[in-house]
Formats: sequence, C-alpha cells, structure tokens
Amino acid sequence: MTHDKTSTQPTSGDTTSSTSSSSATITTISPSTNKPILTRSSATSSQISQLPKTARDAYKSFRESHPTLQSRVSILQKFLTLLTDRTDELASELTEQMGRPISYAPVEVKTAIKRAQYLVNIAPEVLSDNIPVLGEVESGFKRYLQRSQPLGVILVIFAWNYPYLILVNSLIPALLAGNAVILKPSPQTPTIAEHVVSMLEEAGLPKGVVQYVHVGKVEDLKPLVQSEEVDHVCFTGSVAGGQAVQKLVIEGGRGIRCGVGLELGGKDPAYVREDFAGDEKGIRWAAEEIVDGAIFNSGQSCCAIERVYVHEKVYDQFVEQCKKVLEAYRVGDPSKKDTQIGPVVSKRAKDMILKQVEDAVKKGAKDETPANTTFANLDPAGNYAAPVLLSNVSHKMDVMTEETFGPVLPVQMISSDEEAIALMNDSQFGLTASVWTKDTAKGEELIQHIEAGTVFVNRADYPSPDLAWTGWKDSGKGVTLSRFGFEQFVKTKSVHVKNYPN
Repeated sequence: MTHDKTSTQPTSGDTTSSTSSSSATITTISPSTNKPILTRSSATSSQISQLPKTARDAYKSFRESHPTLQSRVSILQKFLTLLTDRTDELASELTEQMGRPISYAPVEVKTAIKRAQYLVNIAPEVLSDNIPVLGEVESGFKRYLQRSQPLGVILVIFAWNYPYLILVNSLIPALLAGNAVILKPSPQTPTIAEHVVSMLEEAGLPKGVVQYVHVGKVEDLKPLVQSEEVDHVCFTGSVAGGQAVQKLVIEGGRGIRCGVGLELGGKDPAYVREDFAGDEKGIRWAAEEIVDGAIFNSGQSCCAIERVYVHEKVYDQFVEQCKKVLEAYRVGDPSKKDTQIGPVVSKRAKDMILKQVEDAVKKGAKDETPANTTFANLDPAGNYAAPVLLSNVSHKMDVMTEETFGPVLPVQMISSDEEAIALMNDSQFGLTASVWTKDTAKGEELIQHIEAGTVFVNRADYPSPDLAWTGWKDSGKGVTLSRFGFEQFVKTKSVHVKNYPN
C-alpha cells in the first residue's frame, strides 16, 4: 500500500511535532534531515463541521447493520490480519516520519496487533448483556446492570511517538462497543489514520463509521469538539494540549454531555534499593534495564524513566555501570539496522532537551556521559540528541521536575526508602514509577506508597493490555486498556423488574 507525498485529505496538529503549516497546507518535516517529506491539506471549517454529522448517521446505520458483537469482532479480526500483512511497510513509514530506528519500528505495529487482539478476546465477557451484573437478590424483584450500549460518536486525538499503540487503546474498544469514531492524527505521522481507515473499510467496516481529519492546530477542532454530535473525546499528548481540548469542551457548553479522557505527560521515576550492594551482576542488570527504559525511542515516551534515585550504598557502582551500558549504544541514521537511537522529533524538542541539561550542569550536576564515537559524530542535518548521563542532580533542576521527552538519565543519590518515596512523589505527574530490588516482596510493599497509575517492581516502560492504563495528577484522567478501558465507550443502564402482583 502506498500513499502520495501530497494529499488533499484534511490532517491534525501537535505543538511538539516537526511540522509547518499555513492556512491550507501542513508539511511533515523529517526528523532525520529536517527536509519536507509529506504535505496534507488542512480541513476547512465546513469540512470539520460535517464530520460529526456524517459520524452520527454512520453510527445509527452501523447499529442496524452490525447489531451483534460477533459481527463487529469479525471485521476487526480481518483488520488485524491486514495490519499484520503490512507490518514492514507501515514500520518503514514510522522510521521516515518520526525517526524510530528501523530495527525497532516493526515491534510497535506487532505489539499494537497483540494489544488489539487481547481487547477483542475479552470483549464478549466485558460487553455481553448475556452476562449481566446482578443486583442483590430479593423475592419478587429482579435487578441488574447493562453496560453494552455504545455512546455514539467518539473523537480520538492521538500522538506521533507511538501512533499505532496509542490508537488501538481507544479505537478497538470503541468499535467493539458499536461506536462511530473520528480520528485526528498528529501531523508528524498523518498517514497512520489514512491507512487504518482504508484497512478497516477493506475489512468490511461500513464507510463513515471511522473517519479522519487533518488540521493544523487544536483550536481548529473547535467546531468538532463542541459539536452536539460528539459524545466523548480521547486525547493523548501534552498537558497543555489536554488542557486546551478540555477547555474547548467546557467553553462549548459540553462539559457534562461530552466526556473527556486524557493521557498526558510523565516524569516517571525509578528507585534502585541498597540490597544490590556487593552484587555487581545485579547492578549491571538494573543499569541495563533502566538505561533502556530511559532512552529507548530517544526517550520519547510518556512512560520513559526520566529520573532515577539510587541508594548511597550502590550509587557510584550504578553510575559506573550506566556508563558501561551507554558506551555500547549507537546513535545514528534510523534507516540503518545497527542504529539503536535515532533523532528526536524536532529541532525545538532537541533544543529543549539540551536546555535542561545545560541548566542542570550550571546548577551543579556532573555530566557522566561516557566517550562514544556515535555520540560525538552526530549528523548536523538531523535532530540528533545523544544520550546524556547526569549525576549529582537535585529537584532544584528542571531535568528532575519538568518533562524531558529525550534520552537523558539524571541520577540522584538518596539514603533511605522513605527519602526515595518522598522524592518520587514530589512531582506534578503520576503516570508510572518503578522500584528495583532483589527483595520483590519489599518492592511490592513500597510501590503502594507511590502516587502513580502504574507501578512496577523490576520493570518499566510497559503498558500491559490486561491492566488499566491511567494517569494520576497531571498525567491524565480516565482509563484505557483492560476491561476497564471499555467503560468510557458504553453507557450504563440499571434495570429494575418487579413481578406483577397476582
């Protein structure tokens, strides 16, 4: 499947992506070269206003043409087969558009397929009215809950950094529940929505049930977000972007009728406990895992490790092991199979990363980044940011408090579990957090005190489809994934039946 480099299809906006836009055209800029690679025509206000009307009509007809869950499951199974068949091609596009190394890009598509398949598999149990939630038993009465009626029209605004994974979180359960969906992709990865709509229709989904729109900025979505026909908005992106979407909904008088689910930023902490003392192999393992959790995808993940707290008894050894791990990493052209770290998405993103590092060093941090030929020979044409290892950091530095979204690993020394937990919770964010320890029971005890939606022991950066994905604090609101991820796409109805008196 191929797409024109230039299209008149309408695209979406994201303040952090490397795109340029005029009143009519949106241009996607390559992170690797800073040269234009795609253009899309921005939708007009009249086109945007028509989308929810089309979606509402499609929703009504979809309920009639595919009233059973099995009929919708059949379409999605065919869609996932098509997605599987096109994995390599779609992965190549990801590398071109957002800069992920080609050796890793197919993994996102394959993981999205696995995640979607899990959601399809559990749908019969979650959505079926044949398995009602029963009320208390009382003679002469029958009471139960139904949670299978779709909301109607869902708007999904999704980011560029993991576009397929982010998209399936909302798209799959929304369709399984019987909703119509409007997709607004990032302008950095505009073709994802185009491919998905094409494959869904090829799989048998009626035209109009899923649409996409390309626009230059969030404000352009005002007639869509404030439409009486839109029942729920799912947004993944920055805190500022999420606030802007929520503000539009409220200003349009839709704050009650239209739900909003937000998956926003993170400043995810990791804590390495003292029980690794004297265990060089264990410290090496923790260093390898944490470095990977921090710099994979060039650190461009909402659940990447962005700050590390290490007990003083193992601090120096941990920093030394991180150096050894980083010595072996390769930064470079994402189209080459031996590249592990590609460019960040834009020059603006690179500048913000370097600014945080500069601020930290000025305030006393030590740059511990090891010598590495690929770090020292970055292609100046692209937005390449080499991994950085910082020691002697504190919460007086932006790198420990503000989202970095880049391959930076700041490591702070602490002296106790209590100090580590307090510092981990000293943040406006609460997406994920991890504790690294040989005593997993103690780790499981400690994570109960961490203010985050997902907590790990000896793991990081892994949203599991069988668990709820949810942010605390400014990291978001609402839930995706797991059986709970379906709830935002269905209405709950309580049913009371009283026997007729004889």
